Amino acid sequence: MNLGGQLVEKHLIKAMFAKLKDGGLRVRFWDGEEADYGDKAPAVKLIFRRSPPLAGSIGDPALALGEAYMDRALDYEGRLEDLLSLLAANQPPPDTSSPPGAAARAIDRLAARVQAKKNIQHHYDLGNDFFTLWLDETMSYSCAYFRHEDDSLEQAQLQKIDHILRKLDLHAGERLLDIGSGWGWLIIKAAQAYNVNAVGITLSEEQYRATRERIAALGLDDKVAVELVDYLDLDENSRRFDKIVSVGMFEHVGKENIPRYFEKIYRLLAPKGLSLLHTITSTGEETFGGAWMKSYIFPGGYVPTLREIVWQLPDHGFDLLHCESLRRHYAMTLDRWYANFSRHADAVRRQFDDRFCRMWELYLKACAASFRISALDIHQLLLAKGGNNDLPLTNDHIYV
Repeated sequence: MNLGGQLVEKHLIKAMFAKLKDGGLRVRFWDGEEADYGDKAPAVKLIFRRSPPLAGSIGDPALALGEAYMDRALDYEGRLEDLLSLLAANQPPPDTSSPPGAAARAIDRLAARVQAKKNIQHHYDLGNDFFTLWLDETMSYSCAYFRHEDDSLEQAQLQKIDHILRKLDLHAGERLLDIGSGWGWLIIKAAQAYNVNAVGITLSEEQYRATRERIAALGLDDKVAVELVDYLDLDENSRRFDKIVSVGMFEHVGKENIPRYFEKIYRLLAPKGLSLLHTITSTGEETFGGAWMKSYIFPGGYVPTLREIVWQLPDHGFDLLHCESLRRHYAMTLDRWYANFSRHADAVRRQFDDRFCRMWELYLKACAASFRISALDIHQLLLAKGGNNDLPLTNDHIYV
């Protein structure tokens, strides 16, 4: 970029940082100039290695900074938690424009069905070889459950699966459905430990193929199955399930489809059936990433509030039996994923490129920080279809 172009970029960046009112930030530009922004002493320092290609992202600081970091135009000194807190405290006001009408919502729902598989493939079909590099042996790509700070990642993931299966109060011969079954360890463990008939469904062709191979290798074809299908396309008239679980899938449903999710689960469940929903939640405030996360990591993703989930349950015939926050567990899970990823960063660069590697490093590290300091949370909600007086009186069977 010529000198004139760099001056324009620098002016735009200064204008963006000049809007910071709450907190403190120090910026070193590529020409050596340093400047402080905000109303407090700088808590973190941004270092521009060169003039970044802003490409229209200047209106969204998280998007602009995320892209600059990916391009190695930007690094930082200090705690990432402090930078994220600063960005969160200076978010622009929410869009108060009128919501779309009924016709527009109907079109959006149709478009969402078409787009859903593409969104899943964008993230989960990066290749089993990629995820194998930094996930544990169970290939669990969701929040683990730590009983102790020094639990290994694999141990914590197995504890998470056991924790979920105990909540579901499984009995031999029952039919279990896992919506968004990932690489299949939960349905495999359910069949092995509880002698249930388990079905997993996914929209990821990579996960589908790997799960089929796992089932065959373990000789569980008579007890476990996996299908490449959208949960909305399951026929509730010909198949019902005693228990339904969904781990890390609900974030891909979308705000408009939350009622449809519960309607479908209700129809798929047998009378008095149980369902466990394991999902990221928020307080309703903008969480880390915004446009950056939706552009590069989870297109089509939507993080619901706990409130908007819970208030809809009675309308769809569900009793809330148990609700548990695992926020700190997810921060610890992401710490371990980031450590594993960092050890294999060179392999990731060879498989993809440096920009992709830095994008994923930022995603994992920033998400860990966000679960510690932002509006992000994660909850497990145990639901019953209608009243069920046959369940255990206490939760002692869960916390053994």
